[in-house]
Amino acid sequence: MTGRKPEGGFSMRKYPKKNRMRRFFVAGKEQSRVARICMLVTLLMFLLAPTEKNVRGEPTAGPGQLYAESAVLMDGDSGRILYDKQGDQVMPMASTTKIMTCILALETQDLSQKCTVSAYAASMPEVSLGVREGEQYILEDLLYAMMLESDNDVAVVVAEAVAGSVEEFAAKMNEKAKALQCKDTHFVTPNGLDGQDEEGAHSTTARDLAKIMRYCIQNEDFCRITGTDSWDFTDCSSQRSFHCDNHNAFLYQMEGAFSGKTGFTGAAGYCYIGAFRRDGKTFLAAILAAGWPPHKEYKWSDMRKLMEYGLENYDFCEISSEDIILEEMPVTGGREEYVHLRTVPEEGSILVGEQEEVEWEIKMLDQIQAPVCEGMTVGYAMLKLDGMVVRITPVVTDGNVDEKTGFWLRIRSLF
Repeated sequence: MTGRKPEGGFSMRKYPKKNRMRRFFVAGKEQSRVARICMLVTLLMFLLAPTEKNVRGEPTAGPGQLYAESAVLMDGDSGRILYDKQGDQVMPMASTTKIMTCILALETQDLSQKCTVSAYAASMPEVSLGVREGEQYILEDLLYAMMLESDNDVAVVVAEAVAGSVEEFAAKMNEKAKALQCKDTHFVTPNGLDGQDEEGAHSTTARDLAKIMRYCIQNEDFCRITGTDSWDFTDCSSQRSFHCDNHNAFLYQMEGAFSGKTGFTGAAGYCYIGAFRRDGKTFLAAILAAGWPPHKEYKWSDMRKLMEYGLENYDFCEISSEDIILEEMPVTGGREEYVHLRTVPEEGSILVGEQEEVEWEIKMLDQIQAPVCEGMTVGYAMLKLDGMVVRITPVVTDGNVDEKTGFWLRIRSLF
């Protein structure tokens, strides 16, 4: 790889575009009357052609066409959003909420601990396991029931086991969301049932939901539970037996799907957050308001389109900080006038779209004051993908430069 240092104090290296779109222009200042009529007829045919619509009657656009009112496709490795349809719109998210409930329980509790059912938990509406006040269950079994069957009463049992109350658990959910930089998310309930408190309604965005899922799939237990076909268990007294089937149909619809959570309420519509991995590529898709009854299948159609879009339009580009060419840096007050530079090794690959450009941009000090020690950070190399920084690696000094002493100053004055 070659590089140069343009005006402005930093150097830049551009990778060639994989493909470049060709633009076609029609020459001529006037069109015939026939041509204008043909164009009008074509436009009318396009406008009047039947289109897929969601239950609220508005056509949607996307990779193919999406029913969801809000959706994002995320690169699971970098967290970069690859496709966005109103991804920052604040909306209710129904039982997709339970991915946060699950991860908090996994991170703070022992899977073998016993959880006691409260009267409040037993009062939760359908969908429910049908737990009864005073019963005890093993936490791991509850997590399977919550994530596979989406039982609302179980989510409350889990929340109370973790934090003592639903209110305290919601505070922990919001604290975790803030730590994950989910700026437009507010949790009120652990199960996704509609709720509101003094700070707002239970809601999130497709972008934030994808961020939470990206964090969750780093946990092996989370992936194991959400990817399980079925689970059988009893209460701690062994008096009641239960069987749970995974209602995440996308696991069986497309090779590579490995985790996800469905959701539905009257306010939220059909929702889904899913994780997919194939050919080394990991994609996350969040879908909110993908229709209302009887259109339960819309979310699966949207998921397939998003995943196929990611597979077909994004490939790996190998990157290495060794490709960066650095010039020497001037040293003030040193025995040598310049010091060599190097980058901290950075290698790997990133997903790049067919029309996207990858480049290294270097920003560093104009000069450095002696004494200089090897490994001092004097700048940064930023890997940019279509202008967005996706990786940063330090630029450091590659050698030592001692400070000039009175003796060296006298020696230099002789020449």
